[in-house]
Amino acid sequence: MIDSPNNRSLDAGQAMIAPLMKEPVHRYLLENGLTVLLKPDNASPVCSVQVWVKTGSMHEDRFLGSGISHFVEHMLFKGTEKRPGKEIARLVHESGGYINAYTTFDRTVYYIDMPAENAEVALDVLGDSVFASTFPAEEVDKEREVINREIAMGEDDPDSKVMHSLFETAFNKHTYRYPIIGYKDVFNKISREDLLDYYQERYVPNNAVLVVSGDFQVADMRAAVEKHFAAYQRRSLAPVYLPEEPLQLSERRSDLYEDVQISRVAMGFQVPGLTHADTPALDALALALGSGDSALLYQRLREEKQLVHHVDVSNWTPGNVGVFYVSMVCDPDKLEAALEEMRSYLESLQEEDFPQKIVEKVRRQLLVTEINTRKTASGQASRLGTAEVVVGDIGYAKNYLNRISQVTSSDLKRVLDSWIRWERLTTVTLNPKEELGKVTTLEGQEKASLDFEESVLPNGCKVLLRENKRLPNLHIRVALQAGALYEPAGKQGLTALLSTMMTKDTEKRSALEVAEAIEGVGGSFYEFSGNNSLGFAMEVLPSDLDLALDLLEEALLRPRFDEDVFAIEKDSHIAGIKEHLDDIVTSGRRALRKKFFGAHSFGVSGSGDLETVESITLEDVKSFWKQVVVGGNVTIGVSGHFDATELKAKLEALLEKLLPAALPKREVEFAKPAEPGVHREFMDRQQAIVFHAYPGPGLKAYDYFVSEVADELFSGMSSELFDRVREKLSLAYFVRSSRIVGLDTSMFYFYAGTSPERFEEVIVELDRETRRVMDGVAEDELARCKKRLKAAKRMSMQTNSSCASQAVLNATYGLPANEWRIYDEKIDAVSVDSLREFAKNYFAAENRVELVIGPKR
Repeated sequence: MIDSPNNRSLDAGQAMIAPLMKEPVHRYLLENGLTVLLKPDNASPVCSVQVWVKTGSMHEDRFLGSGISHFVEHMLFKGTEKRPGKEIARLVHESGGYINAYTTFDRTVYYIDMPAENAEVALDVLGDSVFASTFPAEEVDKEREVINREIAMGEDDPDSKVMHSLFETAFNKHTYRYPIIGYKDVFNKISREDLLDYYQERYVPNNAVLVVSGDFQVADMRAAVEKHFAAYQRRSLAPVYLPEEPLQLSERRSDLYEDVQISRVAMGFQVPGLTHADTPALDALALALGSGDSALLYQRLREEKQLVHHVDVSNWTPGNVGVFYVSMVCDPDKLEAALEEMRSYLESLQEEDFPQKIVEKVRRQLLVTEINTRKTASGQASRLGTAEVVVGDIGYAKNYLNRISQVTSSDLKRVLDSWIRWERLTTVTLNPKEELGKVTTLEGQEKASLDFEESVLPNGCKVLLRENKRLPNLHIRVALQAGALYEPAGKQGLTALLSTMMTKDTEKRSALEVAEAIEGVGGSFYEFSGNNSLGFAMEVLPSDLDLALDLLEEALLRPRFDEDVFAIEKDSHIAGIKEHLDDIVTSGRRALRKKFFGAHSFGVSGSGDLETVESITLEDVKSFWKQVVVGGNVTIGVSGHFDATELKAKLEALLEKLLPAALPKREVEFAKPAEPGVHREFMDRQQAIVFHAYPGPGLKAYDYFVSEVADELFSGMSSELFDRVREKLSLAYFVRSSRIVGLDTSMFYFYAGTSPERFEEVIVELDRETRRVMDGVAEDELARCKKRLKAAKRMSMQTNSSCASQAVLNATYGLPANEWRIYDEKIDAVSVDSLREFAKNYFAAENRVELVIGPKR
């Protein structure tokens, strides 16, 4: 091999993860046929225990199209021979764990993330639930109603509808064409006897894989696995017939028209499956065409031609046949032009259009992905489960990266010509109803402290540093106070637009050059904004720190605010608002904010609304940047693999360039809800969403942590509210509380997704729940709630990005950067009496805003 800078860079990248590839994975079989994968990792005192059952919607045989795999998943935690259903979630949560499951085409996965000292509880619960469930008869119809609500949610979601239609159209024979959740009419015919038959046929130890990753001793874990799983007996397993998909010989297209405001497109090409020799090159082609702002299709369709607001490319290859698909969001009047340009551009691409820098970028992105999968115990377990169950080789990651390293520019051109064939194209579009008839068809581990070292500069700016050398990973986060309270009247959304523009053109680089620079090293660079802040974050390998700091300084101090780029981003931002308005939950939440906060700045979402964003000019953005990017209002936090002394000096030198200045004057304090009372709004959807909103404390309030506990009390699978409304009464698919939080005030609200015929019953139950807390909850219920919160806090501190995000935002708001140190103490201080007082103070009926959004009755 010729020694070139690109080859040397690849070799360095592979050398960086070589120690990770050698980390021990203990694979063995129990006598009953259960495959066991153990991955010790003592970096954090947590464990993830997962059972992967090799059955999904594609294996449903005589029940095909019913969603019975998903139905079984829902029923598995309803009771076992050892314990009743309610006790399962209660036991897990009392142990500080998080329990959940999911179903896909080829597998059903049950998992518990748990503090390491309670890992055996997870083994006990999962073994018992997966192999000894009893399917209580009284629970079947209750859960059927819950899943019916879930089906309705999917039918209300435009993006889900497009992808379902793509698979239904692209596959004529293969079972991928059937929705995982099933067709409603087929699903509703499934009986308890059917569930038991399917469960007994497919849920056998010799058809499952147990994966455990986290902080444990292998000998101890093997003994615990033997104790909790060896007694389940091997049983015969009948093969399931899976029809092969015939070669697609002509284009297919399906155009859908719904009550939406913007067009969505999914274009799929039939390609070979996972084990085909061309799959690595097709994966690389997908990244080159559609991953990130520097990708070829993104630049062509969005930046140059301004035909789409978003474009993404993926290569989906789970089995022996797959789909290479392009997804786009565009204005309805640009749909056909976007389709035509996409085709014309792909047909024009030559080998020289895939220069070595693109090949190197793809390699680096895959390297970073491999590192990112290892950030948490749950991620490591999922990675192993995928390799074992889906791929059939736990060493797949290493082999795959080696195969990717051999991909060349000529390979990208070759697979483009071989597989992106227009006679194998399936196109699905979803458009506003008014467009009907207008569209024409066209062609090394190390434990790290969680503490950040905080430095405050003379100008008031802050630097937070946390060294964590467990992985070759580096996360940088910049935050400023901003948001609705600082934006001029009628300019809501200015914060969001500014955060976007700061990650685009600078005095040194164009937006494309910024994207190419960060994506070329496999990094990420993204903005964030909210009710109270804005900022941006970068994640890179340690060797690319200097590039990240250069991009950071340019973005913060020298953004160029290009007029053409602003026009594109503003248009895209408006399109994003329209997308949100298509979703009934998000649309309802926006309406609720307006009725609750009224003329107060929080009355409009942090992204703004169509009217306020339309009024924003580039001069508004420039002026706002000058007002908020000042000394005393910038905090930079870094977590990961770096030299603290060197990095601190560089960051302080950067921030010292800012002169202190007063921030824009804030609005007066929020007094009370603008429109208390009962409100009804119409939206042409199948479900109804119920909202109850009350005033709440802000981040700096003395009783903020009481609101933390209250929010947890009303949420989650083991909450009394969930248990009664969903489990016992089957009134809603989801029900919980949430908050929109400012520094000095908040909106504490409940919301539930239900049927249009039963929303009044949900309202009664929400009111009943607030009165219950006013009367005083049980001590054991409160204790379980506290344990869940404290465990969730611990688990949220596993990644550099999460740690940096929490510390930087706290420091930005004037709260302790290392708030995690006092978190448990604050949570433990909440009592039954303080919860009772909180409910009485805030949940007064006269301050309640009730909104129901859904179809007309």
